[in-house]
Amino acid sequence: MLRHLVAFQGIAALNGGNRASGLPGYDRSADYVAALTRHAGYKVTRQPFSFTYCEDTGSSFRQLTPTPTTYVDQTDYDVLDCSGDGTATGQVVPVDVNLTPPRASSSGCEASDFGPDVVGKIAIMQRGSPPGVTCGFGLKVQNAQAAGAIGAIIFNQGNGTPEANPDRYGLFLGTLGGPVGIPAVSVSYETGAALVTAAQSSAVTMEISVDAISETRNTTNVIAESKWGDPNEVVMVGAHLDSEPDTAGINDNGTGSAGILEVALRMAKFKTKNKVRFAWWGAEESNLVGSTFYVANLPQAERDKIALYLNFDMIGSPNYTFGVYDGDDSAAEGSPAGPPGSAQIEDVFEAFFASRGEATDASDFTGRSDYGPFIAAGVGIPAGGLFTGAEVQKTAADVALWGGVAGAQYDPCYHDPCDSLTPERDGADAALYRQLRREYRLFGNVNTYALETNADAIATAVATFAYDTSTIPPRTPPAAARTAAAGAAQDAEGAWLD
Repeated sequence: MLRHLVAFQGIAALNGGNRASGLPGYDRSADYVAALTRHAGYKVTRQPFSFTYCEDTGSSFRQLTPTPTTYVDQTDYDVLDCSGDGTATGQVVPVDVNLTPPRASSSGCEASDFGPDVVGKIAIMQRGSPPGVTCGFGLKVQNAQAAGAIGAIIFNQGNGTPEANPDRYGLFLGTLGGPVGIPAVSVSYETGAALVTAAQSSAVTMEISVDAISETRNTTNVIAESKWGDPNEVVMVGAHLDSEPDTAGINDNGTGSAGILEVALRMAKFKTKNKVRFAWWGAEESNLVGSTFYVANLPQAERDKIALYLNFDMIGSPNYTFGVYDGDDSAAEGSPAGPPGSAQIEDVFEAFFASRGEATDASDFTGRSDYGPFIAAGVGIPAGGLFTGAEVQKTAADVALWGGVAGAQYDPCYHDPCDSLTPERDGADAALYRQLRREYRLFGNVNTYALETNADAIATAVATFAYDTSTIPPRTPPAAARTAAAGAAQDAEGAWLD
């Protein structure tokens, strides 16, 4: 697998430092995967599709009055993907925010949340949705724009507690799901609440400046199918191949891509009972576009032939946990259980980790990665997979199970240029990575123990189902499939791997 990561890094180095869909680095990555799998004997197809390519090439975020402050990109704020281009300077207007615990929020979800006072000003909104309703970041910003706002700030919700729910307090990375016409950024709960409190007592003037690209581009999925096996009983395995536009994406998701590629190459000579179909998805970082396109364009008869789908996104995070998608909702948190059969997939992974004496963490089944379109309403294909963590901070309880550094992100270089084979050279915190190397063996921004263990888990699950899917119950009719929204974005709100 490490040779594949070296290849991905080399491809990025020769193509602007990235492997993003819509750019040459992705095309060369797809060429690499297609060539190796075709040579191994798979039937390889390249499925073309178009998508909206969004990239911010520069930004600034400042408070002008009453307290002049310059905020730091990706530390104090982040540009929301598909933000509008331009500069917005104006007074901040809070929109239906709630700073009183438990801080239930539907800020910006309805046009009626906006009054005439927002016209020509910057709307500051709180993350959150009404019960039973999907209210993504994109909807909030679209509503603000329609109401006449010239810019938008979305701050984290602040629900739960900082200790138990750090992902609802810190700076979050999100997507708007499609282009908007005004500049938009995200900030932490602390930063947002401070701005709201100040704006409720006196005028607060902010400046948001974003240099953004938003245009239609073309890319492909790479599909490799085994020669052998029952074509009416397909075991599907996938990982997204693309990176963000500013990084080589060695962990996100070079690790998942390399892991399933190596399993595919080693399985090529085995005559399995069931057909195995591997997929490397394009434009995942643009809202699961490749996998969504694939599922949407499969006739129902072909969907019915897919027994299950296995997904692998970020399986070598340097400060890892061993996350297994919670197919049976045993954690009873967040999203409901996956379609029938998802629990049985989870059981296979849990048994593997138990055999290695490793603890696992239930990863909420939100539809936030490429399994989302498979488990979505009207599709209902059982799914499972692995995830070692992204921007959420590791807790002391995590350290007791897997070692590492408490208070640091599972992947300190998530969506940053340092997600590479030379993280410190590319901007990573050198002191933190020295500390991580004292704890673990790292290969660039990849924890080799996590990667190797997860690769073995992948091989075990793929081989298990390639020969026997009898534990997977018969599919329910599409009308009875899972009703939770999935696949439209990284999660229901638009947060990246939240």
